Amino acid sequence: MKANIVLLPGDGIGPEVVGAARDVLARVAALWGHTFTFSSCLIGGCAIDATGKPLPEDTLAACRESDAVLLGAVGGPKWDDPRAPVRPEQGLLGIRKALGLYANLRPVRIFPQLAAASPLRPEIVAGVDLLVVRELTGGLYFGDRQEETGGRAFDTMVYTAAEVERVVRLAARFARLRRGRLTSVDKANVLASSRLWRRVAMEVVARDFPDVTLEHILVDAAAMFLIRRPAQFDVIVTENMFGDILTDEASMIAGSLGMLPSASLGDRGPGLFEPIHGSAPDIAGRGVANPLATILSAALLLRYSLALNVEAEAVESAVAAALDRGLRTGDIASPGCEPVGTRAMTAQVLDLLAPAPTAARAAGVAS
Repeated sequence: MKANIVLLPGDGIGPEVVGAARDVLARVAALWGHTFTFSSCLIGGCAIDATGKPLPEDTLAACRESDAVLLGAVGGPKWDDPRAPVRPEQGLLGIRKALGLYANLRPVRIFPQLAAASPLRPEIVAGVDLLVVRELTGGLYFGDRQEETGGRAFDTMVYTAAEVERVVRLAARFARLRRGRLTSVDKANVLASSRLWRRVAMEVVARDFPDVTLEHILVDAAAMFLIRRPAQFDVIVTENMFGDILTDEASMIAGSLGMLPSASLGDRGPGLFEPIHGSAPDIAGRGVANPLATILSAALLLRYSLALNVEAEAVESAVAAALDRGLRTGDIASPGCEPVGTRAMTAQVLDLLAPAPTAARAAGVAS
């Protein structure tokens, strides 16, 4: 396979973790005989410094022509003024909108090797394997707003039935492929947009997914249940802001933001893949960032944009094997464990990355 992959390292630790994931993708290409072409473009704060824009036109053009996009993180203290007319986060919101990426997939599963890294008790996190599908181009982040004037400001949460239907439909498809349970999270007891959300979700599932069990949970209850009984969730679908908050909470189940990947998908064109963590400017340039969330995001890139499921599983298996060997970056290290840096963790994943043996080789027969 030939694929053109655009890298958007961004700010803070972004270049470090994207570099690690690029090395893994390059190794995949070499081992499986693919040709991956990489190009790097600006987004976020570094783009503002270089061009005055958080999402330059040439970056967007390159992404539109690509097969997949791998992003690091945007933002940092240098661009932290929320009143600034141009901010790094505008680049992230802009590329999602421009590429039509309306669904953000955030898988949350506990690696057994990291049970001790979770602040929750082992019996609570055991068996957690859930998928959050977050609507990505609507809601408060994109509605009409007014900056503070005279002590008053507002943001508007707007959804259309069509926007809700397409993301619920995608989430239901994933539920059908998994364990058949879909949880829709809203605030229907207060918000009109949530009442629309709940009505459309019920109609879509009843009409087109009778084999999927649908339940509705208010967002405050969902936040509680993610800590109290996370293993009972299969697929969660929710609106933009609720999904943003709940997935950061869910990252603590896995022990660290540094372990959770994500995929942003639309109906056509390239997907955008990124770790859910931020730019972590306090550790940028020190070589200690956890690259695993970005490497696992590269696995999602292989699976969802390039349809290379075998290669994606091999990357995920290599990450698990590196953890089996006891390697831990600082964010997931237990007391008494000597943490390794970004390069050492990446090197272990690369060392353990290999095609699964054929049946003949597994049986010890020469091929």
